[in-house]
Amino acid sequence: MSDGTIVADNAAATGAAEEPPANGGADTMREQGKDVGASAAVPPAAGPAETDSVVGQPASARSGSRAGRNLPAALAVGFGLGLSLIAILLFVPKVFIGVVGAAVGVATWEVAKRLREAEVLVPRIPLILGGQAVFWLGWPYGASGVAGAFAATALIGMVWRLFDRGLHTAPRNFLRDAAITVFTLAWIPLLASFATLLLLEPDGNLRVLTFMIVVVCSDVGGYVAGVLFGKHAMVPAISPKKSWEGFCGSLVFSVIGGLLTVTLLLDADSMIGVVLGVGLVVVATCGDLIESQIKRELGIKDMGTLLPGHGGIMDRLDSMLPSAFVSWLVLSTLL
Repeated sequence: MSDGTIVADNAAATGAAEEPPANGGADTMREQGKDVGASAAVPPAAGPAETDSVVGQPASARSGSRAGRNLPAALAVGFGLGLSLIAILLFVPKVFIGVVGAAVGVATWEVAKRLREAEVLVPRIPLILGGQAVFWLGWPYGASGVAGAFAATALIGMVWRLFDRGLHTAPRNFLRDAAITVFTLAWIPLLASFATLLLLEPDGNLRVLTFMIVVVCSDVGGYVAGVLFGKHAMVPAISPKKSWEGFCGSLVFSVIGGLLTVTLLLDADSMIGVVLGVGLVVVATCGDLIESQIKRELGIKDMGTLLPGHGGIMDRLDSMLPSAFVSWLVLSTLL
């Protein structure tokens, strides 16, 4: 889950990508996102900051949650997704690849759509289709398939953007758009492909389940500690609702979750669980902050609207994607 921002109108969203406000949008945008990992609700200062810039109404009155979301809907969606994925991993683990592949496709489309709304002209067709190649080729060909598809898609995306206005018209903002295309390709399908690589390891379904449980523990710990004790903002310029108290809660819950899952599910040394727990808290928090900053610059609250209480698919994957890579790295190296 991740923190979002709201701006007063859609025009602000269009201009934010090319020339973000000097203060990161702090004067016009307020973070309204959920607590995940290190996220925690830091009580906003009294005065105008407590009022949403869109409707002039306290955010808590609309959301029913200090996290700024529809908490019952978020919990219902979260439990439903979690139970479904657990059942898939335990009984038909290969189906998990298809589920994640579909999620990667939707998330890539969401991000490409938001970028183009902000006049960042990433080439959608190569990005979405090539992203699927990056993800799926990890199944038959492993890491070499992922690397080859990534390089090919990055090259195709750059050439596509170079000539998308024809052979006789030079593209505008080519360097920016090409760089963001490669960034998006790495951010979503490349990082997601490590979930497939993890699944293909011995007892891969249990390894994937371990990493997912630890990330959920981080989310829950950050939310609980942040709501109950959050007072000291972690990175107020990017995500005002994240607190150091929430980060500590994430750390405690994640380490406990890592200890239990690595010991009970993988029958491995408990210290591997500690390393995994600490590593996932750090990268999940960074993943959350990265998406928060991107949405701040684009002037949007969520990447999409598909999941009630959560936003879009990308709003659920922001912390999972880097966690998949770190889980693959830690478990493949230490087990």
